[in-house]
This record gives sequence, C-alpha cells and structure tokens, in this order.
Amino acid sequence: MEFSPLNRLPQDTLHQIFSHLTLREIMVSKCVCKCLNATLSSPAFLHLISTQQPPLSLLALRPSHRTHTHTHNNSSSHCALHVFDTMLNYWFRFPLSFLPFRSHYPITSSHGLLYLWAEGPTSVSPPGNNSKTLIVCNPLTRQFKLLPQLGSAWCKHGSVLVGSPNQVLVLTELAAIYFSGSSTSNNWLKFSSNLPSKPRSPILISDTILALCDVGSPWRSQWKLFRSTVKDLQFSQQWTRLEKHEWGDIFDIMKRPRLLAGKNDKVLMIGGLKSSYSLHSTCSTILILRLDMESLEWEEAGRMPPEMFRYFQDSSKFKVFGGGSRVCFSGKRVGRLALWEENEYGKGEWRWISGVPGNSDGLYRGFVFEARLNALP
Repeated sequence: MEFSPLNRLPQDTLHQIFSHLTLREIMVSKCVCKCLNATLSSPAFLHLISTQQPPLSLLALRPSHRTHTHTHNNSSSHCALHVFDTMLNYWFRFPLSFLPFRSHYPITSSHGLLYLWAEGPTSVSPPGNNSKTLIVCNPLTRQFKLLPQLGSAWCKHGSVLVGSPNQVLVLTELAAIYFSGSSTSNNWLKFSSNLPSKPRSPILISDTILALCDVGSPWRSQWKLFRSTVKDLQFSQQWTRLEKHEWGDIFDIMKRPRLLAGKNDKVLMIGGLKSSYSLHSTCSTILILRLDMESLEWEEAGRMPPEMFRYFQDSSKFKVFGGGSRVCFSGKRVGRLALWEENEYGKGEWRWISGVPGNSDGLYRGFVFEARLNALP
C-alpha cells in the first residue's frame, strides 16, 4: 500500500469513500495496512460514521475458566475476545493484548463497550495482590479505562450488570455496589441487597433490575421473579416479587430457569420444560418465554426442536447466554452451540453453530457484544 494511488487522495476524500461501507467492511479494511488502519481510526472518521453506522451485533465467548487467564496472559489465546458473526456464520477474534494487565476475564458488554475483570496493571500491581479491577474498553479502537479497585470477593461472587455507559452494578445475595461515571465521588456506592436467596441470572433493563430467587426448601426449588431499581436499592433496599394470578404455575413447569434481556425492554426466561410436576421430572424440551414488562403477560417465544434437544437431553448440564433476538445454548459433550434467533418478522429460527474455539467440557458461556467504532470508555 506504500505506493498505492489511495495514498495520494486527501484524507477527507478517503473518509467519504469508506463511510459508505458497512461497519463489518470497515473492520476488514482496517486490517489491510497501517495506513488504512490509521485513517479509519482517526477521530474525524469516527465522528463522520457515528450517526451513519448501526452497531455490529456479535456473540462473544467468555474464557472457559477464570483461572486460565492467570497464566502467561501475554502469550495465551485468552489475549483475545472470540466472537461469532451470525450474518457471515464466521468466528473471529478481537485482540486484547493492548491491555497492560497480568490477567483479564471478559464478562459482559453494553453500548459497544467491553467489561473485564483484571488483577491490576503489570507495571503497578505486584504478583499476589488480590485487588481486582473492572476495566471498560473498546477492542475496536483499543481504548480502555479502569474503574475503582474492588476486592476479590466481588469478582468471585458478584454479577456485573451494565446499563447505560459508565453505570455499573455488581450484585450479590447480601450486598450491591454501584458506580456511575457521572458521579462527583468517582467511587463505588455500597448498600444491602436484601434478596431472599442468591440471585440467578440477574439482568438490568433501563433502570430496572430483575433476578430469579429460590424461595423453596432445601429439598425442592421454587423460583420467583423479583424486581427493584438502583434508586430503590440505594435508599430502601426493597425488592418487589413480581407475580400475577394469571401466571398460574409458569415457574413450576420450568426446570432451572434463567433470565436474559430481550428486545424492546422485554424479558426472556429460558429453562427445561418439565414433563410432570414430580420432584425429579425429566424435560421434554427447552422453552423460551417472553415477558412484556408493561402488561406483565407471558408468551411463548420458542421451544427447541426435538432433533436438537436430544443432544441436550443426554447432557447432564447446559448453559444459556445471549440477549436481544438471540439465545445460545451449550451443553456437556454437545460440541457445538444451539442458536435461537428471532428474524425481522418476529419468528424464531433454530440452527447449529460449529467450530466453537477452545473449551474441553463444552459448557460455553458468553454475551452479546454490539461492536461500535465510536464507543468511548
């Protein structure tokens, strides 16, 4: 590219030409040479496309085990975020080697930003230091920022929920901490969570927190849906149990339910559909239900086809991740991901995703990553 005619064009002209490409094509073009990478990473170009390019919705994988990221991070495959493009049906990687940390563990994303747990900068934090830091970064632009440090207990036991940019909540059964980048204190706010049990798959939709809690006995689980807001937690530590008489036994027919944030502020609940009400009932399929938060009415969004479910029926455990219009399923010894995806007409379609990177036990975990070139940490 050193002697390419492109180098003779003014920067403004190059910006106008490449602004007509999709974000996917821009990302590919940045890999052509250093010159194009610099041109397509410039503030002027990012500002130009900020209102033109929709985000690129990808499925991102977490590392299989957190302990893997604690060994020789700079030379391991965990120095990258593995993502799947459902449009191209292709796996690729976002390098994370620009982060100056001994170890890092991607956990979630929001508004084009990736959130990771880290042990601390290699140049500052000595080995053996148990302090943990949440990092927010944009792997497309390689910009990052550190949030105030936390103890290792929050990393091990807390669920990280991210809503609007710079608003982060870490939730456990007993306590919650909240950080807002717009706050003058620039520190974490800590308050009691007062949940009846350890929250399962908590989610944050707008300013509303939802979580499933087991209110049953040690011998039989009984899952219920609880709701609160950041403001309510901060000042009253109150949760509301969401239930309606019309819901009937909707939680009793679901085995090990999980929550995901759906499209248009709706809630997805996913779990095995029990064959009966007996304590050790088998499941006939995996069910996806959708809750409208305004009307508080459930509807069935999808159920796994029998020919696909038989792979999970033989699996002793399965995981669920995703959000919006996509839900992914992984299971022990399944060897690939099952994907439910809602098309533009509101109909759910099922298919397999093969070639999943790494992981020996097959229990993949992940989240939706909406890649944006103009997201600033």
